[in-house]
Amino acid sequence: MRRLTAVAEELSGAVDAATAARPETAEEEPIKQRKNGLYPGVSDELAENMKSGWADTELRDLEPVPQAAETAARRAALSARFPGERLVIPAGNLKTRSNDTEYAFRASVEYAYLTGNQTEDGVLVLEPKGEGHEATIYLLPRSDRENGEFWLNGQGELWVGRRHSLTEAEQLYGIPASDVRELAGALGEATGPVRVVRGYDAGIEAALTDKVTAERDEELRVFLSEARLVKDDFEVGELQKAVDSTVRGFEDVVKVLDKAEATSERYIEGTFFLRARVEGNDVGYGTIAAAGPHACTLHWVRNDGPVRSGDLLLLDAGVETHTYYTADVTRTLPVNGRFSELQKKIYDAVYEAQEAGIAAVQPGAKYRDFHDAAQRVLAEKLVEWGLVEGPVERVLELGLQRRWTLHGTGHMLGMDVHDCAAARTETYVDGVLEPGMCLTVEPGLYFQADDLTVPEEYRGIGVRIEDDILVTEDGNRNLSAALPRRSDEVEAWMASVKG
Repeated sequence: MRRLTAVAEELSGAVDAATAARPETAEEEPIKQRKNGLYPGVSDELAENMKSGWADTELRDLEPVPQAAETAARRAALSARFPGERLVIPAGNLKTRSNDTEYAFRASVEYAYLTGNQTEDGVLVLEPKGEGHEATIYLLPRSDRENGEFWLNGQGELWVGRRHSLTEAEQLYGIPASDVRELAGALGEATGPVRVVRGYDAGIEAALTDKVTAERDEELRVFLSEARLVKDDFEVGELQKAVDSTVRGFEDVVKVLDKAEATSERYIEGTFFLRARVEGNDVGYGTIAAAGPHACTLHWVRNDGPVRSGDLLLLDAGVETHTYYTADVTRTLPVNGRFSELQKKIYDAVYEAQEAGIAAVQPGAKYRDFHDAAQRVLAEKLVEWGLVEGPVERVLELGLQRRWTLHGTGHMLGMDVHDCAAARTETYVDGVLEPGMCLTVEPGLYFQADDLTVPEEYRGIGVRIEDDILVTEDGNRNLSAALPRRSDEVEAWMASVKG
């Protein structure tokens, strides 16, 4: 019985997704065999058997994805900004975590924003046509059953699940679809001006290496970042979904604080993660479950410390929806349900600062106004407590409050937790707030455990309160208002949830 050595076909062998997406390597290279696999090959008889006997699973009459109208409008705006130029926006490829396992895939924000698709190896191409562009979405088609790829390739459908056919993709996303394995060659032969979003697909970038410039590509990236500064109605709805799930995740945590005390901060992280995976795609960023002095470490994501009664828990967490929009909410909670006198004093100061910051979020206001308003309150408190020498104007001018406030008071929020990061400074930090913008307001005070400039009883206390604020036509709306913020309301809420 002859073996098919050209296929080298260990059932659990893995093939790099980027290699599979390139026609020359997909055709010329055998499917990789795991070094220590249990099967030496595939018989001709088995290979032939696996080709047939499969039902037709094509999905017909599919409805477009909910954001199809919005993604079409976004592509139209992109087309208008770069007339006569070919625009290439990749989703990205799988990344190896270790050996033959990959990280969970998350498509590039630029690609998902313009298509609604989240498939690895996908690429959106806008080809100049007339006064506008013709869009095509390039994807991997269904796994080939004739050559055995569907069951022998590590990314074949029997291993990782069914993917949409190109016809199905066209129905879902409202964009003509083609085989991505043909794209690199086509781009290599393309003429005329081209821009590509860099950093996601090395193969696509290599095909364009002699056609693009870093400066022109950066202009494309900046435009797509600034396009997301003002959210459309679909995006606002998704952000509210993310926040609502996050609120439920915080309630979940409060219910199990006794179990966290018996274990560690990891119990808190795991509890919130369950809510994120059940109701959304994932967490929007690494959960910060910082108890006691860990609350003074801004990005504490190790979450391996103890949870003790009498300490504060700083929980900074957000659910990401299936469409990639994330919440970003922080509450600082007394583990035993009651603030001590000093904890309450510090917490109330941060709350007062946040109230001032939220009040400054108004259409037409400078973006910096909410930060300045919150920082002024915190500086006043630090002077009042004798921790820094006044007057307050001197403290703010020299930035002396930053020893204990540390970070900016907020950031844009959307498909990235720190959204629109590539936007120009003049349109973001030095810009003006507009209706539809969504940002966090998150002042904090952090007294490090080894800070000898503050009284000993302050050391190891960290407090942050963070909410997601939508700029409206006549002011703002707190998307996360369902989570109590005032200290007495926090205590009452925790008692109610636990009870």
